Amino acid sequence: MAIELKMPALSPTMEEGTLAKWLVKEGDKIEPGDIIAEIETDKATMEFESIDEGIVAAIAVEAGAENVKVGTVIATLAEEGENPDDISAAPAAKESSPSKAEPAKSAPAQSEMAKSEKANESAAKAPAAPVSGGERVIASPLARRIAASRGVDLSAISGSGPHGRIVKADVEGAKAGNAAPASSAASAPAAAAAQDFGIPHTAEKLSGMRKTIARRLTESKQQVPHIYLTVDIRLDALLKLRAELNDSLASSGVKLSVNDLMIKALAKALIAVPACNVQFAGDQLLSFSRADISVAVSIPAGLITPIVADAGDKTVSKISTEMKDLAARAREGKLQPQEYQGGTASLSNMGMYGIKQFEAVINPPQGMIMAIGAGEKRPYVIEDTLQIATVMSATGSFDHRAIDGADGAQLMQVFKDLIEKPMGLLA
Repeated sequence: MAIELKMPALSPTMEEGTLAKWLVKEGDKIEPGDIIAEIETDKATMEFESIDEGIVAAIAVEAGAENVKVGTVIATLAEEGENPDDISAAPAAKESSPSKAEPAKSAPAQSEMAKSEKANESAAKAPAAPVSGGERVIASPLARRIAASRGVDLSAISGSGPHGRIVKADVEGAKAGNAAPASSAASAPAAAAAQDFGIPHTAEKLSGMRKTIARRLTESKQQVPHIYLTVDIRLDALLKLRAELNDSLASSGVKLSVNDLMIKALAKALIAVPACNVQFAGDQLLSFSRADISVAVSIPAGLITPIVADAGDKTVSKISTEMKDLAARAREGKLQPQEYQGGTASLSNMGMYGIKQFEAVINPPQGMIMAIGAGEKRPYVIEDTLQIATVMSATGSFDHRAIDGADGAQLMQVFKDLIEKPMGLLA
């Protein structure tokens, strides 16, 4: 029987992708584990590995095809004993059921689903979430059941769970009979219509990454109440320590950057102030026992945040080595989903561009992001005397639903102390 190869979900948020390149052609024999194609998601270009064995009988989606929905048949394999010539390609436009590589559900969603299923084992299946503006409304099974029993229209509710997921609390706070908006334009502020006013210009179609950045940052600013806290930090001791460490590491080929030390400092600060190493998840607050730091990296297509996992427990040389590798592969579009999805907090450094201070937008569903400005010579009072010191401004953006101002202030103070007395970063 012919085997259908379907567009896989290569990340939890992937709904469609671009079939960038075929690495096989019709008539080729493939085995489990063979890399057969390169697929471009909203974040990276990833390899598609076959889990089946057979002969490529037909390719349904040509290389370069964009907006191919997850679950769409992209090729067909002939099994042993079948004649490949007797097998034709499935229509490329036809969408089928999701592939085996379905998106992973978040921890809070899994927990809520488990509770819901246990409490409703004998209950009828929840109705499917409605569709609004062509996009499926994301809601937990329990939220759907409650909405159905109360006559609440899920498409009229803004979800407070991870990635905008509608949870129980959202439905309970909604009024019965809420009517769905007539169109997607009615449910959200419409983007300003393009007006070129006759000015010479070019128009470029947005990439999947740019669309994702626009959507996620808009959601963050609309749904997450940001609080901003700024401290000025002396860098002289840190710069001296960095120079000494680089001298001692010269033979190993490792060269520490200021950013590597900032990653370590933020991770240790989060462990020291666990009230800030959290995530708001609807009716839950997730508290993390380790600090995974997402680091903003600029690439031609936009911005991506590769993760240094458990940065508080790693040496600065290990962080430096990992970060160089992650940044290089990020620019090549070769990161794996687990290398850029997740993280407990983010760090964005624009000091290399001479930016003195800025307020970064929180990377949802994380609870905070640290914005690092440029180190510069400034007049600074040291032991009651006016001196010249190298000083930078750091601004923490905090999700005020999960993190109180006092806790955020404590984190900023610990972060400042670690940088001004940097031997603590080596402990």
